[in-house]
Amino acid sequence: MKTIFSGIQPSGTITLGNYIGALKQFVELQDEFNCYFCIVDEHAITVPQEPQVLRKNIRSLAALYLAVGLDPNKATLFIQSEVPAHAQAAWIMQCITYIGELERMTQFKDKSAGKEAVSAALLTYPPLMVADILLYGADLVPVGEDQKQHLELTRDLAQRFNKKYAEIFTIPEPRIPKVGARIMSLQDPTKKMSKSDPNQKGFISMLDEPKQIEKKIKSAVTDSDGVVKYDVENKPGVSNLMSIYSILSGKSIEELETMYEGKGYGAFKGDLAQVVIDALAPIQKRYTELMESQELDDILDKGAEKANEVASKMLKKMENAMGLGRKKRK
Repeated sequence: MKTIFSGIQPSGTITLGNYIGALKQFVELQDEFNCYFCIVDEHAITVPQEPQVLRKNIRSLAALYLAVGLDPNKATLFIQSEVPAHAQAAWIMQCITYIGELERMTQFKDKSAGKEAVSAALLTYPPLMVADILLYGADLVPVGEDQKQHLELTRDLAQRFNKKYAEIFTIPEPRIPKVGARIMSLQDPTKKMSKSDPNQKGFISMLDEPKQIEKKIKSAVTDSDGVVKYDVENKPGVSNLMSIYSILSGKSIEELETMYEGKGYGAFKGDLAQVVIDALAPIQKRYTELMESQELDDILDKGAEKANEVASKMLKKMENAMGLGRKKRK
């Protein structure tokens, strides 16, 4: 069984786009792969965080992972900072990374643009991402367009280490999400839906209440012709809403076009709002149960224990290959 690794930052409640583009697929992957799903809280602190808010977000994200259907008996769910090998392995990978490689990272350019000062970690965090993946011998890493560059760096550094020190790393391959899994902003359908969008109407949070969901969908950008038709180039707003409807309801795009022929956007948006509300209701119910239970902590403890066992073994291989510490006597 091949191994998959993926991590999400606890920097706020995940969106419907995160669910459709990632978490919903993770639930399907756990039956086919050896999966490690990580809450990457050490990545989150590359930018300022309020400690209490961060801690709440970590727990909330863990609960959502489980609420959407992740089975701790099939997949390993853990918090990054509870596995010290991540930070230790990141330092080793940082030592074989060139500054030029880090300065070329698109996300560093985007996040540092226009700021007087940024943390050194904002520049050097890609080696931490590399360590996250390599510690578990990941064969595949689910990535979107915005993360392809980081996976390319991961592959480069793994090959560099293997060639210079010892052949210990698996070279990971990208696993591109299914077509149609990229959900766009409700207010600007040319941009990906994001929880960091300053316009609250642009995204649906996984914990939004029914009235909020209904309001956001009804105010979603469409166009003036009133025809429910899938055409990404000419009707990006409508096409985005149709993608959400199709994925959550199981109805094909063709079925939706037939269903709403001659009905206009009002009926379409009203029905879509109900589809989203119905899809999120059981997730939100399970989320609330988990947040108030010891079960969540027990699952995270077990996940950290397993991740520590696997990651520590790979870290030891890395240290031995580089000549760190004392050589073990037989």
